Amino acid sequence: MNYQAALDYILSFTDYERWPGFGYAARFDLQRMEDLLRRLGSPHLGTRTVHIAGSKGKGSTAAMIASALTVAGFRTGLYTSPHLHTMRERIRIDGQLIAEHEFAGLLFEMKPEIEATNRGQTEELSTFEILTAMAFHHFQKQRADFLVVEAGLGGRLDATNVVSSEVCVVTSISRDHTAVLGDTIPQIAAEEAGIIKPGVTVVSSPQVAEAAKVIRKLCLKKEAELIMGGEEITWQGRESSLDGQSLEVRGRKGEYHLTIPLLGEHQIENAATAVAALETLDIAKDHIISGLANVYWPGRVEVLTKEPLLIADGAHNDDSARRLREALERYFQFDRAILIMGISADKDSPAIIAELAPFFDKVITTAARHPRAATAEALAGEFARHGVEAQAIGNVAQAVSQALAQAGKRDLICATGSLFLVAEVIEAIRGTSGERYPY
Repeated sequence: MNYQAALDYILSFTDYERWPGFGYAARFDLQRMEDLLRRLGSPHLGTRTVHIAGSKGKGSTAAMIASALTVAGFRTGLYTSPHLHTMRERIRIDGQLIAEHEFAGLLFEMKPEIEATNRGQTEELSTFEILTAMAFHHFQKQRADFLVVEAGLGGRLDATNVVSSEVCVVTSISRDHTAVLGDTIPQIAAEEAGIIKPGVTVVSSPQVAEAAKVIRKLCLKKEAELIMGGEEITWQGRESSLDGQSLEVRGRKGEYHLTIPLLGEHQIENAATAVAALETLDIAKDHIISGLANVYWPGRVEVLTKEPLLIADGAHNDDSARRLREALERYFQFDRAILIMGISADKDSPAIIAELAPFFDKVITTAARHPRAATAEALAGEFARHGVEAQAIGNVAQAVSQALAQAGKRDLICATGSLFLVAEVIEAIRGTSGERYPY
């Protein structure tokens, strides 16, 4: 089995990242995952693990924690989702993507166990469940000392919630995936905080009161120690440039003067959350500082060009859109602002657009290749309801080209709405091509 054959096989199963709107509780019960992992020798157990859930910031926080653990000398497996350009981005050891031959070899080994697990099942394993099991299998074969695992969707019934974690991290919770996780903040918080295990240490980013109440109640029930951001750990942003920002964090074990190559107030919160988790793991101060300084996490307020400024960010709900707008106001100086907007059809487009429409001088709507993408015309219609005339261009590369043609050297272009859009914008700017999947 070569890499392309491995991709074809894994994508022959149902991929709920591409086709959302399913019955979450009816579809997922973790039994299939546990069965498959048992057949593989339970590779998800026996390794120190940090498990991370939340509506926003969990990928950035996971990358920061993993980077510091690697600097500290631990062989560290990092599992995240979704990816930008290749599925291999989801499975890393010490920052290195799983190789194509390793990906194919693992799936070849796992195929008999996948098929045995599926026999007699009402519901087969999904693409994400298989990828998750593959990550654990790879990390075990590579003898990882630590695992940093980002939940895919929610937490309670997510395929990753089979781990025995040493630290659970809950990043910022807001309204997202409402068709799956619930319509209210307490409902969503209950799903995200479902990763909390009895007796573990829980680190939480700052939360709105409704979410904080759910997390505190669950920690009390599970006898889990809670470290709440903004209380036991505090922070202060300092200087910034196009290359990153500096901040000070006051943790439970000391003060940290940090520099991170990521922009946005939300990344300061994520960095503080990462510090709290790393302190719990007894990681040395110098390793924390160095790890966060060297973190790599693209597509999040990422500067792709400087004249004009072209910023790409995967903001995908109204809260992340608001934070993006605040970051553009705080970190950048420009004459005019041009928006390239592409949103998934299952997201709350009206709420996202309401946050961004007043800020921009010109708007171009577009659609990523992803099957969940809303049409450029539909998004343009939503902008029209805000009195904003948007130019609909169905192809992302053409939308980027048009924006660059219209921008002056002192203008800002911001491409946002989904990571799927961001991936295609990066590819258009760098002249590269990501993996293509059958839809």
